[in-house]
Amino acid sequence: MIGLSIKQVFFSYGNGLVLHDIDLSVEPGEMVGLLGPNGSGKTTLIKLASGILKPGQGEIWLDGSNLNQIKRKAVARSIAVMPQQFHIPFAFRVGEVVMLGRIPFIRTLTGETEADREAVGYALELAGISELEQRRFDELSGGERQKVILAMVLAQQPELLLLDEPTVHLDITHQVEILELVRGLNRRQGLTVVAAMHDLNLASLYFDRLVLLKEGRVLADGTPAEVITENMLREVFAASVKVEAHPATGAPHVVIMPEESDHYSVD
Repeated sequence: MIGLSIKQVFFSYGNGLVLHDIDLSVEPGEMVGLLGPNGSGKTTLIKLASGILKPGQGEIWLDGSNLNQIKRKAVARSIAVMPQQFHIPFAFRVGEVVMLGRIPFIRTLTGETEADREAVGYALELAGISELEQRRFDELSGGERQKVILAMVLAQQPELLLLDEPTVHLDITHQVEILELVRGLNRRQGLTVVAAMHDLNLASLYFDRLVLLKEGRVLADGTPAEVITENMLREVFAASVKVEAHPATGAPHVVIMPEESDHYSVD
């Protein structure tokens, strides 16, 4: 597996800095969650780590090589990105969508090989959606589509998996299924994972290390117990919260407190 090193990175879209002096190293086999409010730079950091965007200042290194000096096809063979949204304009079947993950490996003249088809089959099996292979992607539920997208990136057989809010808009069952699958790959195969997360409690349950961003800067970096504290969350989210121990795991669990608790009292 490979690691990722982000060194003194600044980035701007042109209307002001989005990321300020980011220093972040992810060791091979780590599972890291990126937290922060909307606009804090989580998605931008994922795009920079994948090479989709290039830093205005600073460097990003992938397994000892400067990311900007690696050919895009080689990057795609090592890094897979699961986007927040994925649109298919045509009536592709699930198997065809998952085969898109093999594009970095498919040669123009020879087309897909038996190895590509085996990789697709294995990815479908990993995601638990083999029975959907012949279904049309646009006929699936939101949770099923997310699993197909995850299978597509797993078909790349990546060494580093980047996810941009993989559980957003999903119901609880599908949220847990997606994160259980990703954590299982991390534990069993040593897959390096970096994910932008919206849900603090899911991040606390499934990630060993959390990085908290505020206004494009790293405010905290450590275990869930070190990062998810009442003072830290009040500072970043400007919300009244209480952090308790999860009853089953002991991980930090965030409870949102109403501003005027008397209005919510129960007789």
